[in-house]
Amino acid sequence: MPAPSRTTASERRCLLLLPGLLCDAAVWAGQVARLEENFECRIPCYGELDSIEGMARAVLADAPARFTLIGHSMGGRVALEITRSAPERVSALALLNTGYAARACGAEGEREVRERLALVELAQRAGMRAMGRTWVQAMVHPARLEDQPLIEAILAMVERATPQSFAAQIRALLERPDATDVLGGIRCPTLLLCGREDQWSPLARHQRMARLIPQAELAVIERCGHMAPMERPQELAARLARWLA
Repeated sequence: MPAPSRTTASERRCLLLLPGLLCDAAVWAGQVARLEENFECRIPCYGELDSIEGMARAVLADAPARFTLIGHSMGGRVALEITRSAPERVSALALLNTGYAARACGAEGEREVRERLALVELAQRAGMRAMGRTWVQAMVHPARLEDQPLIEAILAMVERATPQSFAAQIRALLERPDATDVLGGIRCPTLLLCGREDQWSPLARHQRMARLIPQAELAVIERCGHMAPMERPQELAARLARWLA
């Protein structure tokens, strides 16, 4: 029996792995380790871009003609904006721990502004690591807050960002476009995934998205919060590998 063939570089599909707020390539390390043999994995950097639309344009400008989009958190919103503006280039779409609605009106929206800007002020006053210790409390499953290797990896990633880039990303999120209209028009294979205990982008939101996207597939990772790529890297990588296959 002949040995199974390996995927060559010229045959590999391109995966654009879009990081979320305060995240860099480290957030995708567990998935890249599993997928890079068969896929070309690219992880964009947003720099100090301060709009979701600007981030989407920057990603598209450096992307191949066709690609699979995998977006986490804010990266999922960027992925939806890319899907809005260039749907013909997106061969498949995975939205992880994310959302689609614009900032709410009234008291709820005002509360979001206050809470996000308070973190920006803390970063400017006390530094990124100090801010990260506050920010991370709602980002992971409560049981993982005592997992020092995980928390240190997240804080180190946060510390690599700057108060300027953080403030720019917060502006982008506060002025995020509503993508409700995008969901119903998605025609490529789509995976929605979140942690069961995600406090920031809850399961109920992903269930609503699944009802709006034709033939979307919904997956849940148990005992996992918002930072699924780092909290459950092997489980998420295996789930993505099955979906991509």
